[in-house]
Order: sequence, then C-alpha cells, then structure tokens
Amino acid sequence: MPRKPNAMKALRQTKKRTAQNKIVRETLKRTLKNARKAASTKSAEAESLLKATVQMLDKSVKKKVLKKNAAARTKSRLMKLWQKTS
Repeated sequence: MPRKPNAMKALRQTKKRTAQNKIVRETLKRTLKNARKAASTKSAEAESLLKATVQMLDKSVKKKVLKKNAAARTKSRLMKLWQKTS
C-alpha cells in the first residue's frame, strides 16, 4: 500500500482507469465475436454490425485502450473475412 498522498491518488486513478478499460475491452471483444459470425452472411444487418465494430475499434484507439496498429490489424482481418464471403 502506498504511504504518500500522491501515490494513494495515483493508485485510485489507476484502479478507476483499469475498470473503465476493462469494460471497453469486454464490449469490443463481444462485438468482434458477433461481427465475425455475421461476416459469413451478406446482409444489411451484417454490414451495419461491421461498421459499428470498426467505429468501436477507432474509439478504443482514441481512448488509448488499444494500440493503433492492433486496431488496424483487427480491422484488416475483419475486412478480409468480409471480402472472402462475397
């Protein structure tokens, strides 16, 4: 346990950020899973889900939950999967 007030505050901030990032990561993981399933069917619903997933990836990069290249790689793989089904 930290002893100094600034170290205590830093610990509180870290815990709060970790909890927020965990929520974003879990939501993103669930959305990616659904998008990969939906990619096998060419429908308007699947396309909108894919767009939402890409937006979520971009937002997670903006919030610094994911690194830029990790998001780019994931988007690339999603698009490749989407193209394969056409």
